[in-house]
Amino acid sequence: MIYVCVPVHNEARTAGLVLWKVRQVFTAFPREYQLLVLDDASTDETREVLASYAKVLPMTVVTHAARQGYARSLEELLRLALQRTDRPKRDCAITLHADFAHSPESMEDMVKRLESGADLVVVEQVEERGRASRALRLARRWAPRLVRLPGLRDTMSGFVALRLIVLRQALRGDGTRLLLTDGWCASAELVARLTRHARRRDTVPAAVRYDLVQRPSRVRPWRQLLDAWQARAIIRAARTAAALLVIATSLRAQSDTGRTDSTRAAPPASASVTATATAIAPAPTPTAVPFPVGERLVYGARYGPFSVGTATMEVAGVDTIRAEEAVHFRFLIDGGALWYHIHQNLESWVGRRDFRSRRFLNQTEEKGKSWERKFEIYPDSGVYRETGRDSAAPTVAEPLDDAAFLYWIRTVPLEVGKRYEYRRYFRPERNPVIVEVLKRDRVSVAGRKWDAIVVRPRIPNGGGIFAERADARMWLSDQQPRIMLALQSNFSFGQVTLKLKEYSAPPAEHP
Repeated sequence: MIYVCVPVHNEARTAGLVLWKVRQVFTAFPREYQLLVLDDASTDETREVLASYAKVLPMTVVTHAARQGYARSLEELLRLALQRTDRPKRDCAITLHADFAHSPESMEDMVKRLESGADLVVVEQVEERGRASRALRLARRWAPRLVRLPGLRDTMSGFVALRLIVLRQALRGDGTRLLLTDGWCASAELVARLTRHARRRDTVPAAVRYDLVQRPSRVRPWRQLLDAWQARAIIRAARTAAALLVIATSLRAQSDTGRTDSTRAAPPASASVTATATAIAPAPTPTAVPFPVGERLVYGARYGPFSVGTATMEVAGVDTIRAEEAVHFRFLIDGGALWYHIHQNLESWVGRRDFRSRRFLNQTEEKGKSWERKFEIYPDSGVYRETGRDSAAPTVAEPLDDAAFLYWIRTVPLEVGKRYEYRRYFRPERNPVIVEVLKRDRVSVAGRKWDAIVVRPRIPNGGGIFAERADARMWLSDQQPRIMLALQSNFSFGQVTLKLKEYSAPPAEHP
């Protein structure tokens, strides 16, 4: 289902024509659709026009008794679309103006982009047709430059298509308003807040149709420029929140994705390293965990020039899991920007003698909402089970979870110029994890210079910080015990980097 969301205020001349044009688009391009229209306290004949079209179109009309503005109207329509859908991963919403500034013909291309895998499609109005005041044209050209979003030339068109699962994720755990700005800025804010949850964002070029607008513009150009200047902090915070969310969700991404994935057909488990086209020999699997209790690594998280939080890796202790000694790893993430805050605790228990995961815990608190996922992993039985679910799922022969993998990769011999494939992630359908050793480097972190090797880890079947498109780079110290010195990954909104700030370990004679 495609939900076309149209906020309206005093558009009696064009609203009906725009709605009819939408009908023509989906007649020629047959897709199931619904029109969601909100009349924001119009004082002309808009109500009567909408009532007549509602009789012949698949259309719902919502009416405000008092005017609430574009941002609140748009958010209400998007929430209504989300409320109606029963398939948010498949269904989508399109936001459309009612004054013909947007050409509905672009919707066909937008929907095709979503069907080909995009989660968010932004129409960039990069051309002007017809006449408008010089002030309006200048404001339209310069306002997007004040609230930039990486990879977009036009952040303020307000003509977007989005998969509804992305909207659900943007609203999750937050009872406050989604859009804190209004007017053109609300369009940029919407894109910023959705981008952080979109796996892929596409753009479609189009023209601003001043030649079709039937009334004088209500936009006050200089006011819009001032609003854009004042909205920079909000848009920047939305982008910064995106970086924090990516750091957190990406490190848990492989275990915390859709719950139904575990039942998918998986390739057979193999040895820890499989030969590739370069004919590299399998690397030996460590027989014991070499890291001492008390080892602690603290990282600073940055999004571009902004410091957005910290991440900590530590060996917390040795516990007993089902009569087996297990080393307890902990990975903590803590950060925030303005109203946004996230705290995440990933904990892993691996066999002290065989370096296989026995238990994995993910606790997350984000914007006032908390959730937890816990996995019990049984290497000897070849299955794992998630707490709260009745059925077990098959696992690999030597399973590792998210946190455990970051420690295990530190123990593996890696040679520059070679490519390794590991089938050790405990959910078989997420394998293989591919590691390419790119080069040697020298880096300055934690108050000293380190000799390092640069590796490119990627998970072709996964997402997040190690996805193919993220082009991640990891710097590992060249000498044992290997230490992760830095981690860098690229996303549609910019680059996220973790750099080592502190490293501490107990004296060698201590256990």
